[in-house]
Amino acid sequence: MNTNLHFVERAPIVTSDQPAPLLILIHGYGSNEMDLFSFASELPDNLHIVSLRAPLELGYNSFAWYSINFDADQNKFSDLDEARTSLDQISNFIDEFTANHAVDTDKLFVVGFSQGAILSYGLSLNTNKIPYVVALSGYLNEDLIADTSATTTTQYFCSHGSVDQVIPVEWARKAPVYLNDKGISNVFKEYPVGHGVHPQNFYDFKAWIDERL
Repeated sequence: MNTNLHFVERAPIVTSDQPAPLLILIHGYGSNEMDLFSFASELPDNLHIVSLRAPLELGYNSFAWYSINFDADQNKFSDLDEARTSLDQISNFIDEFTANHAVDTDKLFVVGFSQGAILSYGLSLNTNKIPYVVALSGYLNEDLIADTSATTTTQYFCSHGSVDQVIPVEWARKAPVYLNDKGISNVFKEYPVGHGVHPQNFYDFKAWIDERL
């Protein structure tokens, strides 16, 4: 493949003569492609799983999809131009990967954590080519949506830690409001955890994926 995004993958363990469902993992700020890939061994055997590495290197094997900067008063803000570039790169990766592999684009899942979840919302609401999104510990940033009047057929599983100290749960709660206003299918759950994935959260989104396979 010619894409400039590094990735790791797990081909389907159980194969058939039908194209495999595809699951794309998008990690958070300061992490790497191996983080969410740790889920792979617990996910359904028929999935083709791909975990992407963000393009911005922070050092010490940590990467970001876009920079987070601070002003003089320690208010943090996101570099949305970098975020949009990353959205384009992920979108192009998916196009190229699906064109070159026997995968079922009707059963395409994107699982994003934190910054990866923020991009998962933007990616799906801009392209309408992602049937299913699992957005973990992120929020829906309307500044990354090209046309906020647009709707989508994407189904969403959204979750957040009720004591998240990195991204306030109040930010996450705005996503189901936005999606419900547009009649977009979604589930929103909160778990007693900080900025991470509670074990019950994993089992719940795994069951949600299972139901759609």
